[in-house]
Amino acid sequence: MRDVIVIGSGMGALTAAAMLTKRGMKPLIIEQNWQPGGCTSSFWRKGYVFEAGATTLVGLDAHMPLRYLLDSTGIEIPSRKLELPMQVHIDDKVINRYQDLEKWKKEAGKHFTGNQEKFWQVAYGLSQFVWKASTRYQHFPPKTWQDWLNLAKKANPMDVLDARFAFKSTQDIVDRSGINDSLFKRFVDEQLLITAQNRAEEVNHLFGAAALCYTNYGNHYIDGGLINLVKPIINYITDNGGEIIYRDGVQHIIKEKDTYQVITKNSRFKSKYLISGIPINNLQSISSNVIRKPIHQKLLTSEKLYSAFQMGVAFRPHRNYESLHHQIHLNAPLSETGSHSIFLSLSHPEDTTRSEDGCMVASISTHIPDPKNTIVDSAKVEAAILNILQERDLIRTNQVVFQHSSGPKSWSKWTGRAFGFVGGYPQYLKTKPWQMIEARLDMDKAYQCGDTAYPGQGIPGATLSGLIAAQKLVSDWL
Repeated sequence: MRDVIVIGSGMGALTAAAMLTKRGMKPLIIEQNWQPGGCTSSFWRKGYVFEAGATTLVGLDAHMPLRYLLDSTGIEIPSRKLELPMQVHIDDKVINRYQDLEKWKKEAGKHFTGNQEKFWQVAYGLSQFVWKASTRYQHFPPKTWQDWLNLAKKANPMDVLDARFAFKSTQDIVDRSGINDSLFKRFVDEQLLITAQNRAEEVNHLFGAAALCYTNYGNHYIDGGLINLVKPIINYITDNGGEIIYRDGVQHIIKEKDTYQVITKNSRFKSKYLISGIPINNLQSISSNVIRKPIHQKLLTSEKLYSAFQMGVAFRPHRNYESLHHQIHLNAPLSETGSHSIFLSLSHPEDTTRSEDGCMVASISTHIPDPKNTIVDSAKVEAAILNILQERDLIRTNQVVFQHSSGPKSWSKWTGRAFGFVGGYPQYLKTKPWQMIEARLDMDKAYQCGDTAYPGQGIPGATLSGLIAAQKLVSDWL
């Protein structure tokens, strides 16, 4: 019998476990893999450390979920702040995504037509509202009268002015701004695809504004890879009486009268409280009476989800890099995947912990739609990507020392995620924020977090989902 059982060790699950640890509970975390983090982790291969999924770290600014978690628990994360968060390569342009808003508005004005200054000023203002509201309204989306009461206590009537953007797509706002620039629309679509898993016509502009402006907040790098983001959180939990079990996937969950019985490959555990940090699709397959019917109706199929083709490359650099992160727009869809951009993340030149021979390490990814039904020829995609990187003078093929790649099957094996889908549930305009899957699974003592629950994608989104799951459990029962 355990205080609370947490399934999975991604950022949502670890956040919920850490916040409950702060309340004096001793969580048991069950992880099917041999190390923690899920899609926020790293792995070693042939003397190099590669990122397992996420490669960008945002969320250490005031009011953001990760900052809230660290301040609440006293956990410290050593990181390097990046001077230039990203460069975007589109046609013959290299666009610098500066953090400073004024510098970014001037940069955008140099490359795109239309009223860039107004568009980005409004978007940045909305992103500030989103982050401030996210940690203030931890009972959102509301489901019970206690949720409504807690939201009412903290409500600011002026928030309605910003909240109305949930009813408009980012494409609506672009059109309303009078920006009729096809290059800009391509830029926005591909930027949203890596942050909201969908394009401008489908992303509501509350999420869209926050997604587009993530480079206007502190972007950070952690030496040794993002595994060193999750390790301090686990240390906090275990130092305070919690436990994590590796290589023991959950096979079945049975809801009994007063407890949840969790059956793993090797053991059986019971608890009054359950938090699932695995995708809702996975939870459905291992539980029969934990997910209430309205949530079943919100599950997305493979046709509406994305996986990723990811490459890990160790190489000897031939140049200095102004930024560690690069989005490269393609002149033609990528062979096999049909994607229109690839994303490149480099190791920091002063980080000597990810390579034994002085090489730099790169993580490269691109989207794969409908992962259950899409098969790609890895060799063809690898060759195409390396040719693109050479053409853009980012990595020279004759300087590559080691390379490997993975697709949906590898993602499924590594993370256990259904279909090998990654990045969470895409944003769809018809699904408003308050209609997304919320934390309460059965309106009893089981809760959901992670990137398939509100608010969705990325380290900030998954972290917020964990804060909400813990807050609702505490408000409901403790």
